[in-house]
Amino acid sequence: MTEPILAARNLVKRYGRVTAIDHADFDLYPGEILAVIGDNGAGKSSLIKAVSGAVRPDEGEIRLDGKPVSFNSPLEARKSGIETVYQTLALSPALSISDNIFMGRELRRPGIMGKWFKMLDKPAMDKFAREKLTELGLMTIQNISQPVETLSGGQRQGVAVARAAAFGSRVIILDEPTAALGVKESRRVLDLILDVRSRGIPIVLISHNMPHVFEVADRIHIHRLGKRLCVIDPKEHTMSDAVAYMTGAKLPEGVAA
Repeated sequence: MTEPILAARNLVKRYGRVTAIDHADFDLYPGEILAVIGDNGAGKSSLIKAVSGAVRPDEGEIRLDGKPVSFNSPLEARKSGIETVYQTLALSPALSISDNIFMGRELRRPGIMGKWFKMLDKPAMDKFAREKLTELGLMTIQNISQPVETLSGGQRQGVAVARAAAFGSRVIILDEPTAALGVKESRRVLDLILDVRSRGIPIVLISHNMPHVFEVADRIHIHRLGKRLCVIDPKEHTMSDAVAYMTGAKLPEGVAA
């Protein structure tokens, strides 16, 4: 049996009297796209924040590659190879594409200029950024030095995903990546997600868009009332099933009322 690359057991997170995560479980397996869906207020965002280091759970355990981990911040999760692309993208509009890809990870010039004068190695950063965008088929972006604010919504999402793919050695978490995009740009982002998966990087996809979820996901984690209700195979269930499970209109087989 394959071990999950990222797993959580009995996670609990309370905010005063409100229980956002109620003994939740989570499993992401190597090389898969796992969609996480749930009604508003189901606690799926809190769950994802817990596994990506943005929130510290009050109880429970998170395992990466079978080993217990405890993240105090998203930075610690990033150092362990878990990259998260939030809905807000966290890009700096005035900075170049290359600068955004290396934000917080800038390369310094070799020798005295980098060590003492803190000069950045712009040619090396530009070369790496161009290679990563080309790998993911994003070289409709001609100029790696152009500010991110000059890009379309889909291109910006592409830059954020490329940054995650470049540095997310273990897991990439995508929060509503197509929420603000039109049909054509959404199509390109979905193709990009499939391309990243084909490179062997497992992806967690949080989305409200059922057609997108059923198109790209290998498994669908349904979150309800702060915990995992079930995991379904999109080939064996319909979108109507998923919505019924999410809203409580119907219970999946084997789940007690």
